[in-house]
Amino acid sequence: MSAELDTFPKLLLHHAEVRPTAPAMREKDYGIWLTSTWKEARDEIEALACGLHQRGFRRGDRMAIVGDNRPRLYWSMCAVQALGGVPVPLYQDSVAAEMAFVLDHAEVGFALVEDQEQVDKLLEVMQRTTTLKQIVYDDERGLRNYTQDFLHHYDALLAEGRDFAKRHPQFFPEEAAKAKGSDVSIMAYTSGTTGNPKGVVLTFDNVLQSARNGAEFEGLTDKEDMLAYLPMAWVGDHIFSYAQSYAAGFCVSCPESGATVMHDLRELGPTYFFAPPRIFENILTTVMIRMEDASSLKRKMFHYFMGVAKRAGIKILNKQPVPFGDRLLYGLGELLIYGPLKNTLGLTRVRLAYTAGEAIGPDIFDFYRSLGVNLKQLYGSTEASVFVTIQPDGEIYADTVGKPAPGVDVKIAEDGEVMFRGPGVFQEYYKNAEATAETKTPDGWVHTGDAGFFDDRGHLRIIDRAKDVGRMTGEKIFAPKYLENKLKFFPNIKEAVTFGDQRDYATAFINIDLTALGSWAERNNIAYASYIELSQHAEVRDIIREHVESVNQDLSGDSHLGHTQIKRFLILHKELDPDDGEMTRTRKVRRRIIAEKFGDLIDALYSGQQDVFASTEVTFEDGRKGKIEANLTILEAKTFPVAASPDRHKAAAE
Repeated sequence: MSAELDTFPKLLLHHAEVRPTAPAMREKDYGIWLTSTWKEARDEIEALACGLHQRGFRRGDRMAIVGDNRPRLYWSMCAVQALGGVPVPLYQDSVAAEMAFVLDHAEVGFALVEDQEQVDKLLEVMQRTTTLKQIVYDDERGLRNYTQDFLHHYDALLAEGRDFAKRHPQFFPEEAAKAKGSDVSIMAYTSGTTGNPKGVVLTFDNVLQSARNGAEFEGLTDKEDMLAYLPMAWVGDHIFSYAQSYAAGFCVSCPESGATVMHDLRELGPTYFFAPPRIFENILTTVMIRMEDASSLKRKMFHYFMGVAKRAGIKILNKQPVPFGDRLLYGLGELLIYGPLKNTLGLTRVRLAYTAGEAIGPDIFDFYRSLGVNLKQLYGSTEASVFVTIQPDGEIYADTVGKPAPGVDVKIAEDGEVMFRGPGVFQEYYKNAEATAETKTPDGWVHTGDAGFFDDRGHLRIIDRAKDVGRMTGEKIFAPKYLENKLKFFPNIKEAVTFGDQRDYATAFINIDLTALGSWAERNNIAYASYIELSQHAEVRDIIREHVESVNQDLSGDSHLGHTQIKRFLILHKELDPDDGEMTRTRKVRRRIIAEKFGDLIDALYSGQQDVFASTEVTFEDGRKGKIEANLTILEAKTFPVAASPDRHKAAAE
């Protein structure tokens, strides 16, 4: 592709010329998939850009974009970039206070939002910020009586823009041609795991070169189908659903709503799929719940053929030798179990699937690959424009995140921290020179904050966040995320937080999965009135204890981490929630906040107590505050002798 195509607006004009009738985006509306071609996308983006120009948007201005995945919101990014502005996507489930910080920090003057919910939040924000001046909304339901002169309906803006474009037909292409690769493309805010989010400034060169390198590495073409359903504010969605679509020219589809994603996934049957570990965990939970509701014969068939898949499926996918008998059985399993299951999940046509964002449990990873789904792990960050390492074909292992991505250099610092440099390295943290200097060295190396090492195969293995990796009594390593991922393999466990740094033994908080255990309770005629009541039920405690002990038994075979078996745990009385500050909007655990908020519960795990009273403030959906109180039983789990065999990675990790 020509080096002159160094921005998204230029690529838009290119695709509209060379593949005008090819699908650019789809959206499901009232049960019907509506397709827009590259030519239609170009015309609407031009009208939107002209409409924004008419409303005073100028080069260098910033526009917030808030809502679910919608073509109009993706197109607004390109329209803003064509005018020389900077899009600033926000998480649609952020509360007004979280939005206010980003809007003030980024000096946002314009906002394009999806619906009344987002308009209401921004109206609240406008009472405390001086930067936001204009709001454009897409869905007009509930907004008929909103008469503020700074509120504009998307269709009205388009009409203004089309009229301007007729009178100035060269305005849009001339504006689009002004930008260059070194200009700022987007400001993506981090999830704020340890404090306020940071504004990561990325140029067109950063985003496009990374997107192109990734697409070329995997052989992506304009024939791919992609489902966009993850938050637009997350850099992963920006790369896969926006940047790579423009780089390769493939079609991106938007689901009808968050509630219909799985159904829409099955209808669409994408060839290219991305999901963080929690999505794959949720899908696996759904599968296991359905199997528990199936007949005895079907359950036996499922478990038998999953045993075959575990034994032979990954080897077959990797094109490794497999005994004829197992290959024959796997083929029968494909006909009876794997094929129908993949079809039900919408994964039949998937040629390439990625997972990233945090470590995925090895058991979950192997489950999908054993079905024949070409699932790969990649390692990345907002500061890298996603790509740091990718697993090459034929070298896919559950315990690694692959080798350095094309054009990327990776090294391990003396203290074990992973560092990288490459074409996607961010320019700066906006208005935060100190944090930029702490993260990015003068010669372009970026501190990831993750601890890891290269194994004998040349693959990067991430242990945990460097700040989270601790030492137990006796200086043995403690990696909480590794334990948590093993626990979350079980469909009945939704979330886990483990403790052990500077302690004699490991302990855990566990959130049950209400969907999975609710289904179990229904089948067993067990009545319950709330999450608290079910989570503290004696039989539920026994089920979770069995899962913890299963993890302990598995850990006992690992001489490197066998000492981190969980000795005591409790089932939390509430689900960890971003609205309560316990998780980020991308569902990452905020360990410091949890340690402060539930310090008395952690102390109880190590004090020998058999139970503890818990009282916790929560935020309800309507913003009201309340308290959840419960008496929690502290449970003991059986531990097992640790294998004495040496671990080849021990020296590298410690």
